Amino acid sequence: MNTMKALLAGVAAVFLSVTAQAAVADRIVAVVNGEVITLSEFSNTFAPYGARLEAYQGQDRDKAVADTKMNILNRMVEDLLMEQLARKEKLIPKENEVDAAIKDLLKRRNITDDQLKQALAKDGTTMESYRKGIRNQLMRIRLVQKEIRSKVAISDDEIGTYYLKHHEEYEGKETVRVRQILLAAPQDGDPAVREKQRAEAEAVRARLLNGELFEKLAAQYSQGPMAQGGDIGFIERGMVLPEIEEVAFSLQVNQISAVIESPAGFHILQVTDRRGAGLKAIETVREEIREKLEEEKMEKKFEEWLLELRRKSHVEIKL
Repeated sequence: MNTMKALLAGVAAVFLSVTAQAAVADRIVAVVNGEVITLSEFSNTFAPYGARLEAYQGQDRDKAVADTKMNILNRMVEDLLMEQLARKEKLIPKENEVDAAIKDLLKRRNITDDQLKQALAKDGTTMESYRKGIRNQLMRIRLVQKEIRSKVAISDDEIGTYYLKHHEEYEGKETVRVRQILLAAPQDGDPAVREKQRAEAEAVRARLLNGELFEKLAAQYSQGPMAQGGDIGFIERGMVLPEIEEVAFSLQVNQISAVIESPAGFHILQVTDRRGAGLKAIETVREEIREKLEEEKMEKKFEEWLLELRRKSHVEIKL
C-alpha cells in the first residue's frame, strides 16, 4: 500500500512539474482589453522572421532581434484590437470568404494550391498562419471602409495643387513612329559582304529619295523582323540601338534618313508620326491624382485611428 501511495505521489509530482513547465513555456506576453496573447502564439508568428535573422551576423544583431520581436508583438496587439472591434461591428470574414480570397490570389498569380503550400513551407509559414493573415487583411479592409473611407474627401483645389507641384510626373514621353529598312550584315562577318550590303543600302535610299514607296522597298529589301512595310511602331528613348535612336528622334515627319551603320548592318529610317513631350492636361490625370491623394490620406488617417484605438484600450506588454 505504501509503495502504491509513493508511486501515485511520484506520478502526481511529475504531472505537476510538466504542467508548471508548460505554463512557463506558454506564459502571457500581452493583455489586450482582457484578452491575452501567449508566448506560443507570439513564437509561431515570430518564427519566419527569426529564421531570416539567423543569417544576420551584424554587430547589432541582438538589437535587431529585440526590435523585430517588439514590432511583431505590437502588430499582434493592433490586430487583436481590430479583431475585437470587428467582432463588435460584425465585420469578421467567414471561412468561405477567406477561401474565395485565396482562390482569387492563386488565379491572379497563376499558381496552384500545391505551389502556394510549397512556397509557404520554404518561407517557414504554415497554411493556418497564412489564412490568418488573409483574414486579417480582409478584416482591415472592412474596418477601413467603415471607419475611415467615409471621412476622407479630396477637393479639386488639392488635385490642382498636387498637379502643379508634381508636374514632372505628368510629362508626356516623346515618341516617334518609325519605318525601317535593314540590310543585315553582322559586324564580325565577311567584310566583303558588309561592303556589298552598304552599297545596296545606299542604292535603296536613292530610290526612296526619288519617290518610290518606303513600304514597297521595305517589303522587297528589308531583312529585319518588320519586313512587311518596315513599320516598327512608336518608340521611346532607350528602346532601340543608340545609333538608331539618335537619328530617329532627329528626323522630321516623312523625312528619309541617311544610311545608318550599326553592329547589325545598315538601316534606313523614315519617321511617319511624332508625339511630342509635354504636360498632360489635368483633365486626363484628375482621377489618377484623386486616387493617389485619397490613398495617402487614408493611410495617414488609418495610423491616427489605430493610435486612438490603442489609446482608448487597456494594453499591457509583458514580453
